[in-house]
Amino acid sequence: MALPNRDGARRHSAIGQILTGLRHGAVTVTDDLENTTTFGYLFPNLVKDADKHLPVDDPPTVVANLTALGEAMADVNPAFGEFGESNDSTIPAVYTYLGQFVDHDLTAATDRDNPDVGTVTDDNLHPADPDLIVQKLHNARFPALNLDSLYGDGPTFDPDDPTAAQDFYDGIKLKVGQVQKLGQNIAKKIPLEGDLDRDLPRTPTGATPAEKRVARIGDGRNDENLIIAQLHVAFLRFHNAVVAQVRAGSGPEATDEDVFTEAQRLVRWHYQWIVLHDYLPTIALPGVVDKVLSDPANLLVTAVGQRGDDEPTFMPLEFATAGFRFGHSMVRAVYDFNRNFGRGAAAGATFAQLFQFTGTGGFLPAATATKLPSNWIVEWDRFTEFDPRFPDRFSRRIDTNLADPLFDMKNQIAGIDPPPSPTVAHVLKHLAVRNLRRGYLLSLPTGQAVAAELGLDALTEDELLHDTTSKVAVALQKGGFLERTPLWFYLLKEAEVRAGGNSLGEVGSTIVAQTLVGQLRLDPGSYLNVQPGWVPEDGVRLSDGRGVRTIKDLFRVAGVFPVRP
Repeated sequence: MALPNRDGARRHSAIGQILTGLRHGAVTVTDDLENTTTFGYLFPNLVKDADKHLPVDDPPTVVANLTALGEAMADVNPAFGEFGESNDSTIPAVYTYLGQFVDHDLTAATDRDNPDVGTVTDDNLHPADPDLIVQKLHNARFPALNLDSLYGDGPTFDPDDPTAAQDFYDGIKLKVGQVQKLGQNIAKKIPLEGDLDRDLPRTPTGATPAEKRVARIGDGRNDENLIIAQLHVAFLRFHNAVVAQVRAGSGPEATDEDVFTEAQRLVRWHYQWIVLHDYLPTIALPGVVDKVLSDPANLLVTAVGQRGDDEPTFMPLEFATAGFRFGHSMVRAVYDFNRNFGRGAAAGATFAQLFQFTGTGGFLPAATATKLPSNWIVEWDRFTEFDPRFPDRFSRRIDTNLADPLFDMKNQIAGIDPPPSPTVAHVLKHLAVRNLRRGYLLSLPTGQAVAAELGLDALTEDELLHDTTSKVAVALQKGGFLERTPLWFYLLKEAEVRAGGNSLGEVGSTIVAQTLVGQLRLDPGSYLNVQPGWVPEDGVRLSDGRGVRTIKDLFRVAGVFPVRP
C-alpha cells in the first residue's frame, strides 16, 4: 500500500488540543481563543432583516411563548418503557447516534455560558446582536469531518514535543477499554463472547471510582449515553484495524508516523464517505444530497467567502442550533439494545439507563464500578437493519412530538454546585424549551424566511397546525408562530407533514446537506479535494473485497458486528 507524504498530518493540531473532558460529559473549553473557531450564518442576507426573525420588541413575551411551545411538544402517547411507541420511522436507530457523533466532531460549546452573548437560562433572555455572536461565540471544534473528536492532536512521535492527546494512544493505535466480565448466571453473553475490548478507555490512575470512570477520549460528550459511547468504541477499533492493514501492506522503511498518517487518512475518508453516501441519503429527502453534490455552488462556501476574514470556514448557526438538532426528535424512550435489555428480555434499555451505564453515569447500580459491565455491550445488528418486522429497532419519526424522557433530563443538572434554581433547572432539563430559547438568543431566521431564501414553498398555516395537539396549536397561535415559526420547530414540522417523518423535508435537507458538503469542500484534506474520484474500494476492504461504504461495514471491520450463521 502506497504511503503519502506527511504534509498536513497534524493539521488543525491547535484545535486538536482542545481536549474535551470529562466532568458530566461537558466540554472543557480553553480560554485561549486562538484554539477555537467561529460561528456564523448560512444565510447572511437574512441576518439584519427584522422581518425575517422572531420579534425583538418584547423579548419576555416571546420567550414565554417559546417556552409554552416547547412544553407542548411532548408526545401525547409516549408509551414510555415499552417497545411499541406508535411513532416509528423507517430510519434504523443507529443513524440517530451517528448524527450525534458527527455533531460532536463538528461543534462544541454552543451551550457554554457566555457573558457577552448570554445563555438560554437568562431571566432577561433576548436576541443577541448577530455581529456580537460572530465575534464572541466560539466553537471548540474545527468544523470539518476530520475526526478531531477521535484523534485529538494525535500520538507523540517526538518525546520533546508531546501531544495533548498522547494518553489516548498505545503507540499509534488508540486505546480501548475492557468491560467488566459478569458471570453467566447474571447475564447472557454478548457475541463475540471472548472479546472484552468493548468499553472506552478510562483513567487507571484515578484515586476514586468516579475518577477511574473518566473516559480518556477526545470528546467527553461521547460518554454521555451508552449508544454514543459504544459508537466511539467502534471508531477506536476501526482505526486500530486500519493501522494493522496499513502496516501489513507497508514496506520495512515505513515509520510509525508514516503508518499512522496513512491509517488516519483512510479512516477519515471512509468516515466522510459514510456521512455523504450512507448517513445523508438516509436522513435527507431523496435527491437533495445528489443535487448538492453535483452543484458547484454551495451555500456555506459562499457564506464563508462573504465573511471577508481569515477563517477558512465556520460553523453555521442555522445548522448547529436548528437544522442538525432534528435528531432529538428521533430519540426513543426505550431501545432493543441487546439480548439482556431488549427484545426477548424482561425489558428494553430505557433512555435513563443509557445515561446511567456510562462513566459519567456511574455504571449504576454498582457505585464502585469503574468499567462497563459485559451485559451492557451493544448488539449493533439491532440498530442497523432495515427490517420492517421489527419497527421498534428504528428511530422515532422526525416530527414535533418528542419522546417523554427528553422533558425531564436530570443528567443536565446532576453535579451542578450550587444546585440551580427551579426555573433554571426546568429549562436545563427540558430539551425542547432549551432548543427554542437558544434559537431566539442566537438570532436565527424563521423557517418561512429560510424557505423563501431557498426559493421553496413555505409551510402553510394548515400544515403547521396539521395533527397537532390543542396545546401546540394554542402555543403557535398565541405566539404568532404561524407567521414566523422558530426554525427548529419549522424543520421538524416540515419533515412531519411533507416527508411522513421518514426524512427531513426540503428546507431541512438542504441546510444539513449544504453544510456537510460545504465543510468537505472547504477542507483541503478531504477526499473531495485531494482525490475527488476516490471510492471506498481504493481504501479499506471487507473480507469479500467490498469497500467500507456504510456504518455497518465499519462495524464489521472494527469487529463489533456479530456474525450470524
